[in-house]
Amino acid sequence: MDSSSTSGAPASSSASPATPTEGPAQHPSSPIGYFRWTICALLLFGTTKNYMDRQVLGVLKTTLQHDFGWNEIDYSNLVFAFQAAYAVGMVVVGRLIDRVGTRVGYALAMVFWSLASMGHAIGSSFTSFLVARSALGFGEAGVFPASIKTVAEWFPKKERALATGIFNAGTNIGAIITPLVVPWITIHWGWRSAFLLTGALGFVWLVFWLVMYRKPEEHPRLSKTELNYIRSDSSPQLARTKWLSLITYRQTWAFIAGKFMIDPIWWFYLFWVPDFLQRKHGVAFISIGVPILVIYLMADVGSVAGGWLSSSMIQHGKSVNLARKTAMLICAVSIVPIVFAYRVESMWGAVALIGLAAAGHQGFSANLFTLTSDTFPVQAVGSVVGMGGMAGAIGGMLIAKIVGYALQWTGSYMVPFLIAGFAYLLALATIQILSPRLEPVRIP
Repeated sequence: MDSSSTSGAPASSSASPATPTEGPAQHPSSPIGYFRWTICALLLFGTTKNYMDRQVLGVLKTTLQHDFGWNEIDYSNLVFAFQAAYAVGMVVVGRLIDRVGTRVGYALAMVFWSLASMGHAIGSSFTSFLVARSALGFGEAGVFPASIKTVAEWFPKKERALATGIFNAGTNIGAIITPLVVPWITIHWGWRSAFLLTGALGFVWLVFWLVMYRKPEEHPRLSKTELNYIRSDSSPQLARTKWLSLITYRQTWAFIAGKFMIDPIWWFYLFWVPDFLQRKHGVAFISIGVPILVIYLMADVGSVAGGWLSSSMIQHGKSVNLARKTAMLICAVSIVPIVFAYRVESMWGAVALIGLAAAGHQGFSANLFTLTSDTFPVQAVGSVVGMGGMAGAIGGMLIAKIVGYALQWTGSYMVPFLIAGFAYLLALATIQILSPRLEPVRIP
């Protein structure tokens, strides 16, 4: 705490003449250094691992339903249990990360959810899967509070949306890798090995994290020039922020509302799109990886492009408010055509619509996440992200039941695709009402 507060203020002031708002600071040259992007790469790999673990169940849905006799409502209950635990974990783990710091907090979360993922391998009943799924959800909740807090610590505001877009692309990479490798592992070694092997990757990541991660002020490999650049527009350091005080700010509720509306749509893509392609278009289990690959490659492009767009606008003199909301509006409009996905007879036509929507989601999400570091001091970011994540998980619980019952009663994906098409425009309108200028909060 002392090193952050003592080094943060001088860095900001000393950087002002050397890195003005208009000039070299906007277009960093090689002397500034790029070690902060190495930290971003660690976040990218951590997010990739996170999404591999959570998507294994979705890829194995048909297999497990056959082996255990689960119906659509049973499967939706497993998703519901994950979301409920994820909601609780978002608040608990988000606050823990603000208390113990990013390095320790992220490491603890990684160990917990990796063990929970491996625990699915010993499942022999619906109840055992329910327990494993709940443990996985609780532990996985740490990934975004830790990652967004890291970005707030390691990047100036003008680069945060881009950095968020890059690490958030790990959600797509994980979603690409899983349907490619899990069917192969399942066919050769059984579905239990799929849970074991993907879960064990977390301990490989953990070694790199513990070796490479420190706060910027404490990192021996970070140059003073790059530290000054990182701190060029930093907010004042606060000793501690009371959790309950954060819920009194409209900016908090803007983020919470946005997450509540858009996160359920991403959960829907993650847990049900493989089933949609198998059910509607007859895609074989072993072949499911190729269309999923296309969808999430498109989502990767959207994640980075959405973050780049607002960051570029800020670097060219636009306000944070205009840049973030313009990028989010473009993303929201691009998602609307997904309402027709359930009617398209061509498999690749449906893949194109879902991929475009997934790209829009990720671009929207990259900017939504960045709103927390735009409006709150770094010491409060983990807690605010946790609150929003809890709201998103509650929304995910609702979508799980909606999709489960819609499929059980009608056999059609019409309702969830209609919800997906308009959720983002509604979310952006709500954010505009609650935080029309994205003003930074003033915490006493």
